Amino acid sequence: MKEYNLDERNIITMEDKEVIVHTNDLHVFYGNNEAIKGVDLEFEKNKITALIGPSGCGKSTYLRSLNRMNDGIANTRVTGEIMYKGVNVNSSNVDVYEMRKRIGMVFQRPNPFSKSIYENITFALKRHGEKDKHKLDEIVETSLKQAALWDQVKDSLHKSAHALSGGQQQRLCIARAIAMKPDILLLDEPASALDPISTGKVEETLINLKEEYSIVIVTHNMQQAARISDYTAFFYLGNVIEYDVTSKIFTRPKIQATEDYVSGHFG
Repeated sequence: MKEYNLDERNIITMEDKEVIVHTNDLHVFYGNNEAIKGVDLEFEKNKITALIGPSGCGKSTYLRSLNRMNDGIANTRVTGEIMYKGVNVNSSNVDVYEMRKRIGMVFQRPNPFSKSIYENITFALKRHGEKDKHKLDEIVETSLKQAALWDQVKDSLHKSAHALSGGQQQRLCIARAIAMKPDILLLDEPASALDPISTGKVEETLINLKEEYSIVIVTHNMQQAARISDYTAFFYLGNVIEYDVTSKIFTRPKIQATEDYVSGHFG
């Protein structure tokens, strides 16, 4: 295994740009294991940021930290700040459920509820008190259109979501997340279980969604990161080694470890 100098860093800041969320000195511990080692990152509003790096480097752990998804893991401790609209969402007095309405998440494998397509999208809305049938219908249609799924399911909204293909289920999960009108959408390898055609449709959906949402995506697929993201952060051993405009990361990275990883010569 090649040794890299972890003191070398290239981390841009969002000067003169609108930052939607940023972390200051963020650490994540699983027991005694420090999985994230003091990460400072800023995310620009209405852009797609890709988190890349080898397996076990901390990118998914970092992503889940942004809306406190690590809270449910035993012996996990998170320190540092996660700043969203002037509030440290890592603070103990933050209402996590309210925060997750603003910072939504889509997971690696499609996980629709065992309910109808319609109920998948309205479930959380109803739990948060929305009872107006006309408004619910409107949100269902809008969310499915944004997820590029409406034309395929508009005549079968009351059929089981599990009758959909894998790619359709994942776009339903995206529709379910954006039905809550979050500011930020987090996606943890959302296309890793999908075929190339479904992957392409998910990517096209995300590119269109950034007009209204700020997106952070973990991906192992270098081509995917290069195709859809505006910025890319390279994680290695719990650190961010390089964070820059995606075109620079893939054509002229400043750090040797990044160059080796994106060119396939890592390890």
